[in-house]
Amino acid sequence: MDKTQIKIMNAAMELVISKGYSAMTTKDIAKNAGVNESTLFRRFKGKKDIVVQAMKLEDWNPCLKEEDFIETGDVYIDLVSFAHTYMERVTPKMVQVSIGLRSPDLYDATSLGIMEVPNTLKKVLLRYFSKRLKEGKIGNSNIEGMSMQFISMIFGFVFLKASFEDRLSPLSKDEYIQSSIRIFVQGIQ
Repeated sequence: MDKTQIKIMNAAMELVISKGYSAMTTKDIAKNAGVNESTLFRRFKGKKDIVVQAMKLEDWNPCLKEEDFIETGDVYIDLVSFAHTYMERVTPKMVQVSIGLRSPDLYDATSLGIMEVPNTLKKVLLRYFSKRLKEGKIGNSNIEGMSMQFISMIFGFVFLKASFEDRLSPLSKDEYIQSSIRIFVQGIQ
């Protein structure tokens, strides 16, 4: 990938956030990237190809891996760490772009890529809660339910911050993580 391609992909993703996928045109992308539209078509098949390729870039993909989530065995410490890891990578900018990538004319090409992030965390949580249940550190045996509640709790905060910044709640990320994980852990033990 060359610098021009990256510039075009970044310009497209910025437009997905500001305008939405359906409303943006290849002319808009070229203008935003500072290139001719013909340059865009020499490097990509069209706007869908640009967006799908851009989803692989670090600026637009949190690139979460299961090994990013470190375990100590202490439920509270681990879940706080998991939440921090997720929220450091899944930024409000990434949430905003993922919303734009749900456009009906694009969703078939992007849905699997979007779902990779929560699926990675879900795999980690399923394995983690299963281990802690066997050790007797948690009492709730609904591993699927706990995993989905945790994902929803963490993603919900990022989504609301991406949508409303501090207008809905002044809670910082750290305050939210500590208080919500404390309540969550009390509920599963």
